[in-house]
Amino acid sequence: MANLAFIGLGVMGYPMAGHLRSAGHDVTVYNRTESRAKAWVNEFGGRACSTPAEAAADQDLVMICVGNDDDLREVVCGEQGVLQGIRSGAVIIDHTTASAGVARELFQRCAEKGVGFLDAPVSGGQAGAENGQLTIMVGGDESVFDFSRPVMNCYAKMLKLMGPAGSGQLTKMVNQICIGGLVQGLAEALHFAKSAGLDGEAAMSVISKGAAQSWQLENRHKTMLAGEFEFGFAVDWMRKDLGIVLDEARRNGAQLPVTALVDQFYADVQAMGGNRWDTSSLIARLERKRDK
Repeated sequence: MANLAFIGLGVMGYPMAGHLRSAGHDVTVYNRTESRAKAWVNEFGGRACSTPAEAAADQDLVMICVGNDDDLREVVCGEQGVLQGIRSGAVIIDHTTASAGVARELFQRCAEKGVGFLDAPVSGGQAGAENGQLTIMVGGDESVFDFSRPVMNCYAKMLKLMGPAGSGQLTKMVNQICIGGLVQGLAEALHFAKSAGLDGEAAMSVISKGAAQSWQLENRHKTMLAGEFEFGFAVDWMRKDLGIVLDEARRNGAQLPVTALVDQFYADVQAMGGNRWDTSSLIARLERKRDK
């Protein structure tokens, strides 16, 4: 059992920290909204702290799951950040989806203080976090990964070291490229089926047994047909992630025409008021255009 801190108790971090506590670890939490941290302690036990630095003091590992690069820098390097309280020899595991650049930057900052750092973004959404079935792609040193693996296994179904610092974030970008294209393809397929007078559910039941099968098809086609978009990763967060992807592509020269187009389609969904709808809401854009 380890002494752990978890920083950031959003829809992902809250259940992830709960899995650590349920596994018997001593867990201290910090959240920007204090009431959220108090609710977590009431549910799981452990204790809450008023700053990231206080939460990180005397811990073996500090997990972080916040919103973006700026949030991450603040919670790690700010005046009351993790690096102000963490001891030498401890490890920071960052589960935020952020840029590869900030991952490399924080890896170096941590190394200067004798602290290990892993960029370890996750995939699987809120359901994966709640069920302890996340896929975790990791960048950093192998020895630090091996030390940290048993703790991350508390909420992982797949856990893999992808390479040096930044590699976890780059792999998450690959993940988001795939998801964007798959959801748009599924939205178009369902839209086409309805426009052609087919039973969309029947069509999906047939093609799901062939080469068109995917997680998105199996888990989202029914709610997409019903126009229900409250079941997963929000459009606002997907646009944040796709912005990171497209920035990285401009740096490395990758050509991502479909990803860039899907990003603009999500901008259309935002303009429809769908900021908090889940990513499968791309079909709403197509249905709106047909109805006009």
